[in-house]
Order: sequence, then structure tokens, then C-alpha cells
Amino acid sequence: MLYSIIVPVYKSEETLKLLASRVKKVFEELNADYEIIFVEDCGGGNSWEVLKDIKILYPHHITIIKLSRNVGQHNAIMCGFNHAKGNYIITMDDDLQCPPEEIPKLIAKIACQNNDFVYGIYTTKNHNKIRNWGSSWIKAIFSFVFNAKPDGSSFRIIQRSLLNKLVAHKQNNVFIDGLLHWHTTNIGYCEVTHEKRAVGNSTYTIDKLVELTMNLIFNFTILPLRIITYTGFLISFISFIFGCYFTYNKLIHNVPIGYTSLIVTVSFSTSIILMSLGVIGEYLSRIYLLQSQKPQYSIAELL
Repeated sequence: MLYSIIVPVYKSEETLKLLASRVKKVFEELNADYEIIFVEDCGGGNSWEVLKDIKILYPHHITIIKLSRNVGQHNAIMCGFNHAKGNYIITMDDDLQCPPEEIPKLIAKIACQNNDFVYGIYTTKNHNKIRNWGSSWIKAIFSFVFNAKPDGSSFRIIQRSLLNKLVAHKQNNVFIDGLLHWHTTNIGYCEVTHEKRAVGNSTYTIDKLVELTMNLIFNFTILPLRIITYTGFLISFISFIFGCYFTYNKLIHNVPIGYTSLIVTVSFSTSIILMSLGVIGEYLSRIYLLQSQKPQYSIAELL
């Protein structure tokens, strides 16, 4: 039985060697074969040099991939998926906030219940306030879009049969959890420890939150288009009522319509049109990226 551990790497040179050694110890105690796939996502710093040192230390268990440009955590994980050889695939972050010693819990859970994949869920989170707020926001949207439990994390174990379905997706803007829920409802949950970040600061930013939210909304739902449709009907109805009102006052009471009502009506209608064009444009841009076959990632070096 081979286990593939995929770790997207971004500005984390201080934790990588310790992460690799602790994963090695875990699988030696399990007496199981494993591989670790580190995907360096062009975070700068010294991460790639550290990964090359790790590759020298554990040449038979380590694969390191350097991407040619930053593509984000989910696309980097997809790169790891395409190079994983294991029967089970485990994804985890590079900051050691979720200890490698929790991996056996995921393995035991998926073996016991035969789930397609299992999330490690945290009873207590030790992220910073922005990260916790962002996660809560995305989970709320996720729960609405998929009508599913919002519990989940980047610490998960996936069956090979499900992974084969994931790698068939070629869209550029990847959201891993959305793809997982598209293909199965046979999901397990396992409580795991979440520790405080020992080194450095979180790289989770508002920009990344917005990007993930956009990928979730526009990749997996047509809700924005439905909102445009319903808003159009509502505005048409309101405009009809106002039109009847102004026409009645003009014909019966000879009340001048005036420029104010005209300006307000035109401005409001224009803003709705521009918003609608923006939403349609977002969908069209994603269709364009898919049709133009923009790659999910580009590999600069693989060792």
C-alpha cells in the first residue's frame, strides 16, 4: 500500500526539513510505504534550495516540483495530484499547524468506513483572525452552494479512484473541495489537532480570500446569473409601477415629471446593466480560459 503526501510549498523554508522527518517517522511506525510530493509555488526565499537538500536526504521517498510561476494553493495541489502514485493521497499544509502525527487518524478513518475521502477537522483553530474570518466566509458560501456540511480543511485523505476523476478536470481556476463534492457524498470527518504556527506568519491574504470565493461561486454555480434574472424582473416591475404613477400624475393632475426622477431611473438602470455585464463577463472569461486551454500550472523543474 503506497501513500502519497502532497504538500504545496510557499515561503516555508523553516519548517520543511522538520515536516519531512516527522512524516518519515510516522510512516516508519506504520510500516507503510510512502512518497512526499513537495510543490514549490514560486514563493521566493530559500524554499527550493531546502527542498533539494531534503531530496538528497530521502531520495527514494521525496519528489520535488518547482513551478514556473505562482498559481495558488489549489492549482499547486492539482499538480501534486497529477504526479501522485499512491493508493491513498493525503494533502496537508507546509506550516506544521496540522501535525504529521495526525495522519494515522485519517488512514484509520478511511479504512474503517471506506469513504471516498476524509477531512481532518479542527476542534480548535489556531489561525490568525483574518484567516479564521476568511475560512468562515468561504465555508458559509460553500454550504449554500453544495448544500453540504461546511466542515473541511486542507488536511484530507483521498481514495485513488476519486483522484482519477479529479485529475480529469482541466479548468484553470481550481477549487479542490468543490471538485470533491461534485463527485461524491461519501465523505468522512475525523477530529485532529491544530497547533499554533511556530515559525513565520500566515500567507493567507484578502486577495486570496477573494480569489477562492470567486472560484467557488463562478465555477460551481449559476447563482449570479439567476440573481441577474430575478433582479431584472423586479426592476421591470418597479419601473412599470413608477411609469404608471408618473403617467397618471401627468395626465390627471398635470404634475411635471422633472429631471430628478429621470436621472435616478437612468442611473439605477445603468448600474444594473453594468453589474449584469460584469457577471456575464466573468463567466465568459472562464469559458475563454477553458477553451484556450490555459494550463493549471507550469513546471520549471522536477526532481
